[in-house]
Amino acid sequence: MTSIFDEGLERNAANFVPLSPVSFVERSAEIFGDRTAIIHGRRRYDWAVTRDRSARLAAALRSLGVGRNSTVSTMLSNTPEMLEAHYALPALGAVVNALNTRLDAALLAFQMNHCEASVLITDTEFSPVVAEALRILEREHGRGLIVIDVCDSEYDGPGERLGAHEYEALLAAHEPLDALEGPADEWDAIAVSYTSGTTGAPKGVVTSHRGAYLNAVANAVTWAMPNFAVYLWTLPMFHCSGWCFPWTMALLGGTHVCLRKVEAAAIFAAIRDHKADHYCGAPIVHTMLINADPSLREGIGHRVKGMVAAASPSAAMIEGMARMGFDITHVYGLTEVYGPASVCVKRPEWEREPLAEQVRLNGRQGARYPLQEGMSVRDPETMEPLAADGATMGEIMFRGNITMKGYLKNREATEAAFRGGWFHSGDLAVIDDSHYVKIKDRSKDVIISGGENISSIEIEDVLYRHRAVAACAVVAMPDPKWGETPLAFVELRPDEAVGADELIAHCRLHLAGFKLPRAIRFEPIPKTATGKIQKHLLRDRAQSASAIDPAG
Repeated sequence: MTSIFDEGLERNAANFVPLSPVSFVERSAEIFGDRTAIIHGRRRYDWAVTRDRSARLAAALRSLGVGRNSTVSTMLSNTPEMLEAHYALPALGAVVNALNTRLDAALLAFQMNHCEASVLITDTEFSPVVAEALRILEREHGRGLIVIDVCDSEYDGPGERLGAHEYEALLAAHEPLDALEGPADEWDAIAVSYTSGTTGAPKGVVTSHRGAYLNAVANAVTWAMPNFAVYLWTLPMFHCSGWCFPWTMALLGGTHVCLRKVEAAAIFAAIRDHKADHYCGAPIVHTMLINADPSLREGIGHRVKGMVAAASPSAAMIEGMARMGFDITHVYGLTEVYGPASVCVKRPEWEREPLAEQVRLNGRQGARYPLQEGMSVRDPETMEPLAADGATMGEIMFRGNITMKGYLKNREATEAAFRGGWFHSGDLAVIDDSHYVKIKDRSKDVIISGGENISSIEIEDVLYRHRAVAACAVVAMPDPKWGETPLAFVELRPDEAVGADELIAHCRLHLAGFKLPRAIRFEPIPKTATGKIQKHLLRDRAQSASAIDPAG
């Protein structure tokens, strides 16, 4: 039934435009065209030039047959070409498939075949593994791709061209599109990003223009980012489209400072030389900066904000960052929610608390992002919300506009993920009376020992409180009596020496006896390209008898 508010008040081109982050690029080129958009070694592009280059790339790709719902894979470091791909492809209605540059050839071939990529833009640094992936695609799937080679000005190592097109020559051969326009339907796919595949084949997470637009805005709101912010790319852009920050910076008319390799000296130099004031990364990135030679920080006098995800900030990290004058914000999310979708919003009064209390407060995963409609801790069976008592454990669930469209070609997994009208994260948590969430474990990482549930994260939190521990991970190992017991893998800080007995004694001060690690192994811990600990590899190690080193 219509009402007076329906009659003659239809949508039209003047009052309704589908949301797409492509519009941010056009706006910054129009208003801030003379301001620096990208810094990459010797290269400098302002927003007018960045828009022009992106529009040339779009025109070139269109000439190669790329259009709505075409998939273009990228095998690129954090370079201008990766940013331009995130601006050009959505303007064609095409889908970005940003490949993890640390994957092996078989996984690269799997992903490009699964998402039916027609074009690959690849940096010559990665030509050996890409060449093998292309051979696998041809041999096993009969699929050939159009390959565009990027010869980055800041890379002088080995590598060869694999395709018929060179990136800069291709751009020079095409006039830019008149406008970078978004799609007719904001629900159209903007990217497909693959999960790590720790429990089987990687799943292709499909995200939309609408979600990317809203999360790009939410990043700026959450971090109170100003116009013309200077963002340093320590986070790989292939990870959830760089958490939507390529588009956040376009929204703000800010400056991207590109970085091919994440090294402490290069990071501090970029912060000092370009006055970078924001960066993101896993705990390993922040810890690397804390442990770096203090002389590298000389000359940095401005306030720097860092965003940390993948694990809660430890006491050592909070104290170390404060000593450096860096301000850290803890966020949480998954590929399925465009990267960060919740934030531990820091209240000013927390700064007056003792360090131990600051660690507790900042260690929570927090509350939903401003533009995420729902975040809840629920019983995954009944779907009932759980008490906000800080003790009752359930599963973190999300709902809203910054939640994925679903898994590519996987209806069963999509329906399971959205069961009950919420996205199931797989993370187990409690919610306290301030409505901040605290993760207790991944559902698959709970250790069941003698019928008791043990949180691996709880043990890890205690281990991180020891001065000597730089990184740790706790998994289940087989036990003939208890079924399974906790095994801790530990990396020590430089110049620190500690034995298993001392660490277990430290844990005994904070944990019940049945929760103590029964063994500790001192060895390198495998991590993904984004710094996330690969527990599935540690679980594999723990299943073998040789993995069990009794600690007394």
